[in-house]
Formats: sequence, C-alpha cells, structure tokens
Amino acid sequence: MKQTNPMLLIDFYKAVHAEMLPKGITKSVSYFTPRMSRVKRWNEVAMFGLQGFIKEYLVDYFNEYFFFEYRNKAIGTYKTVMDAALGEGTYGLQKIEDLYDLGYLPIEIKALPEGTLVPMHVPMFSIENTHKDFAWLPQALESLISAEMWHPMIAATVGHTYRQIVNKFYDMTCDDDIPKSKALGAFDFRGEECLQSAVKAGAGWCLSFLNTATVPTIPYLERNYNCDCTKEPVAFGSPSTEHAVMCSNYAIDGDEETLIKRLLTEIYPNTSFSAVLDSYDYWNVVENILPKLKNEIMNHNGCFLVRGDSGDCVDVVTRTVFKLWEEFGGTTNSKGYKVLDPHVKAIYGDSITVQRCEQIYDILEKNGFAASNVALGVGSFSFQCIEENGVLKPFTRDTFSSCIKATYCEIDGKPYPIFKNPKDGGFKKSQRGLCHVYTGSDGKLTFKDGYTSENLPLNNLLETVFRDGKLVKEQSLQEIRRVLNEGEF
Repeated sequence: MKQTNPMLLIDFYKAVHAEMLPKGITKSVSYFTPRMSRVKRWNEVAMFGLQGFIKEYLVDYFNEYFFFEYRNKAIGTYKTVMDAALGEGTYGLQKIEDLYDLGYLPIEIKALPEGTLVPMHVPMFSIENTHKDFAWLPQALESLISAEMWHPMIAATVGHTYRQIVNKFYDMTCDDDIPKSKALGAFDFRGEECLQSAVKAGAGWCLSFLNTATVPTIPYLERNYNCDCTKEPVAFGSPSTEHAVMCSNYAIDGDEETLIKRLLTEIYPNTSFSAVLDSYDYWNVVENILPKLKNEIMNHNGCFLVRGDSGDCVDVVTRTVFKLWEEFGGTTNSKGYKVLDPHVKAIYGDSITVQRCEQIYDILEKNGFAASNVALGVGSFSFQCIEENGVLKPFTRDTFSSCIKATYCEIDGKPYPIFKNPKDGGFKKSQRGLCHVYTGSDGKLTFKDGYTSENLPLNNLLETVFRDGKLVKEQSLQEIRRVLNEGEF
C-alpha cells in the first residue's frame, strides 16, 4: 500500500462519520482492548508492535504521503476516490482539508509498555484527539490501527508460548549456562501471508528468541526499536544446506557422502552448520554414511547439525538424538542428563507445533537426554494457527477479539460516557468512560472505567507514547525483552 494517500486507508464508512457525530463534540477517546481469547492456552496477549506502527505509519507515512505532499494532490486524490466510490456530496471534504492545513496528526496515544502480558478485557492503549476540531479522527484511524496491530501481538504471544516451554524443560534438564534464547528458530518467512507479515512475525518472535531465518526482521527492528545488530544481539541466522544443494550435488555423482565430507573439511571446516539429509533416504545417511565420516565430524571445528525434514517430526528428531548418542557419545551434565558430543546435534524444522515441541522435549527428558540436544525450527503454521483438541484455530483479529471502541466524549464542554452493551452481545460489551489501568492486589493488570478527564487517577499505567505527530516515548528491543521475560532473556 505504499504511496497510497493515508487518509484512504479506511473503511468507506469512516469517510462519513465525522458529519454524523453530535454537534459541539470536541473530544473523543477510544481504547484498543483484547476482549476474549479463543485459545484455551492463552489468557494474556503480549503487547507489541505499536512503536513500529507509530514510526512507520503515524509519523513517516502520514508525513510523506499526506502532510508533505502537494496540497492539490493530497486533497485531490482523496476527492477522486470518494467521488467515484461514494458519490460527490455524500461525504465531507472540509475535514480532510483542515487536517492537511494543520500539518500534523492531532492525536495522543497512551499505552502500556511493549512486552507487557495483558489479560483479557484490559485496555492496551488509548487514542484521543488533542485539537477540538478533530474529534472524528481517533475512530477514523481504527481500521488502519487494527489491521496493523493484531498480527505482531499474536506473533509475540506465540514466541512467548514457545519460550515458556523452553524455560520449563531447560530448567529441568540443562546446565544453567545453556542459553535459552537460541533453543528455537523461526523458519516461517516463505509461508507467511506477505513480506510485511513475515517481518512483523519475525520481530514478535525475536522478543523471546534470537534465531530467525527472516533477514529483513533485523533492519525492521533497527529502524523501529532502537537496536544495532553490530553492537548487540538482535537476531542470528546460521549456514545451512537446502534440497537444491543436496540434490544438485547428488545428480552429478549419486554420492551424498562426498558432499557432506566437503562441507565438513572444505566449505565450513571452522563453522557450525546444518545439512538437510532426507532428500532420498534419511536413515541411510544417519545410520550408514555418518559413521563413515566419524573422523571428519569429530575433527570438525564446529557443530554439525543433522537435519531431517520429513516424516513424523517427534519420532525423527528424538530417534536422531538417540542414534547420534550411540555413534558419537557425549557427557552427562550437572543435572544428570545426557548431552551429545559438541560436534553433533539434531535439528528439525518441519511440522513443529507447540504440542510437538512439548512432546519432543518430554520424550528426551524421559529417556535421560537434555532438551539442548535438539534445535527446533518453528514454521509459518505456528504463526498462523494453533491446534487444540484436534481443532485447527486460525489466527485473526478475532483470536483475541481485539477491537477499538469509543468510550468517552466531551460535547459543549460536558463529559459523556460512550458504551456498547448489546443485550445478547456477551463479550462485546465495551468499557464506559475513561479507564484507569493499574496493578491489582494479586499482582496482575486490571482496570476500572467510568472516569472523566476531571477525576481520572494520575497513576495510570497507560502513558503517552505519541502526541501531535511525534513519538514522545521510545522503548528499545532490549527493554521490551526484559519486560516480556521478566528481566531474564
């Protein structure tokens, strides 16, 4: 959508709502809230992606394609589309002209810190106008904000879910100095809906883990979350073969052994790498070819990661660990679990899900092996859906019923609560008035609504992050990681 007038990034009905609002309205406040979870495993959602959205859209995009655009083009483009689609005279153009002439977005956003785990029903951020003539604007931005925000939050929640599994099994079976942040990697790029989704999914994942195959995640995080990959760990990739590499070499001489030997001794003699070995017969490679290359593997100055890519992932990766132990041995760590010789490790990246990740670690633990003997790659399946009780649940905005609802306005100087309370609406009931978000006596986030601008408590956890076209409070990637992981990344 780059180069599209940002005032056109709306649902059509937003173009006519300003004229429908009460006369004399000077203030409107809306809240973004997860109203319910459709995933039994989740009762909290990770707050993430707002800062990136603010920088890329509310600042850069609006400036380049609206405020800094020639007036005739900025206004004319909007008018052309609306005249053709809605009809001339059905919408108000003056509000768009007034906004352009103002020269910035008269909007204030107050938000919880990114990385915060937010329970259902608790507002994550608010949107309000700062200029009395633009009470229509907060809800006019609803479509854009909603579309851009739900996906990175789910991605961050997915990453956190996997990290909790890693924490459990690493604490149980691994030495304390084994890094948990490198246990899993994201292999989802090619399976995401589009480039933008892949980048934001990768960013959400990197709040919990360092390994990803999605290269553009790094410049995205550097642009938007105050980090520098040359000075700190932002994200890491790793050398690996693919089937095109394995099959093209096999086509020449029909010999898988030669390529593996060349990888170990010529191409990566001093570097850890993974090789996909199931192009033809995975178990023949593991059971027959690798033993022939034992000297090369044990003399290799790095770790050779043995990768299966088909079959039952739980069976393949755990059996691989057992076979590697039989051939290459290892040691027993301080917690009494077997650890493979550092020259070999099992890696698997096909069909990994939350449940299968847990199964793999559980089987290893029950057989006396540390969880760190495997590296798992999480694909696009985990970022787009989850399976519960045999039911596949796709991720959408409605996974958490995330919505932006107006709850408060001021008309002719008087405060009015706005609320939605459908008789048969259930979870669709909205907050009423302004909201105070705070930490309850149980240590969890909660809120109370019903306030006006005159009596809203000062110690609100929703703090201003954006005002009048500028980002006024910024978090770094490191800070967000500390928030999400309670100080331990």
